[in-house]
Amino acid sequence: MNEALEQFAGFTVKKPEELFGMPPDDEAAASLKRGQKGLEESLEAYNARDYDDAERKLRATLKELQGAVGAMGSCVELCEATALYAAVLYLRGDTEEAKLNLVDLMALNPTFELSTKRYNKDFIALRATVATSRSSSLRGTVTVKTQPLGARVYLDGEFQGYTPFTLPAMQVGKHMIKLSRPGFRQHGQIIEVTPDDAEITAELSPTNNYKKYDSQLDKVASEIVKTTPSPSSVTLGKALSIDRGLLGTVKDLGPNGTELVVGFFDLRDGKKLAGRRIVLQGDEFGQEKQEMSRLVNYLVNNGMGGGEQKVKASDPLENRHGMEEWNGEDQGGRGRQVTEKKKKGDPLDGVNGTEDW
Repeated sequence: MNEALEQFAGFTVKKPEELFGMPPDDEAAASLKRGQKGLEESLEAYNARDYDDAERKLRATLKELQGAVGAMGSCVELCEATALYAAVLYLRGDTEEAKLNLVDLMALNPTFELSTKRYNKDFIALRATVATSRSSSLRGTVTVKTQPLGARVYLDGEFQGYTPFTLPAMQVGKHMIKLSRPGFRQHGQIIEVTPDDAEITAELSPTNNYKKYDSQLDKVASEIVKTTPSPSSVTLGKALSIDRGLLGTVKDLGPNGTELVVGFFDLRDGKKLAGRRIVLQGDEFGQEKQEMSRLVNYLVNNGMGGGEQKVKASDPLENRHGMEEWNGEDQGGRGRQVTEKKKKGDPLDGVNGTEDW
């Protein structure tokens, strides 16, 4: 619908994040700053070969960074801290614990490079050994759900889909999950992937603007099908700072498809300028997008008083089904030959079955 509205001159279509806002997680941002500072101090202790101090600082740093996922776009700081912690453990003789942290590192970023200037050859060789171990080959899936639904899901900084969403088979170990939805504060957390399927559910925190919008939805929904002015839509328009809008309800009809009732409203006085009800039967061949475009054109053109405008398609085969000339040509493609036949009493004589196509 937004793409179709953008085709009209003089219309400015606001993005959901512009309407509702999508503020960052302030607590996560504060944790990120503390984590970055802790990483610097940990690296100083590591370079000074004070491994006891480095380990203590890295434990605190990792805790801060794991709480900062909502403010992180990638695992740069977390991966650096994880690699450094694994190196400290290895140098202190705790090889098995170092391996577990290297598994986490490869889960977060399989292509993370260990600096040869910072890490010795034995530790880098240990990373290669872990990369070919059984642990690194294990996979697990995680289903991510949110309240409300429809949040964008980012796995280790890469967009995956919208909740509810089942992440594909991932390497066992720690992963970063970030969730964002217009009108809600961004959410992030570390998940531990195991060979067993898992499920997580996050409760998103709405902004004040979204709360105002959400409180009007039920009232607006009940007024959409009416032709009288909609007082609730006026309140909605003021809350979102928009003059006109397409307001609709979606109803699941099960095997019969999806019902969509949409009205084009002037949100300054609540007047319904145009309305329509359609039933969608899926998205085969991309027809759903075409239906939405036709619906928007109908509503806006009629709502603005211009009547529905038919746009001539550039496709020369538009509105042709390939049967037009079946009765006009023979099978060889030659011009139509009209011959007089005497009626022989057969009512189907001369009828090929495609006349009404």
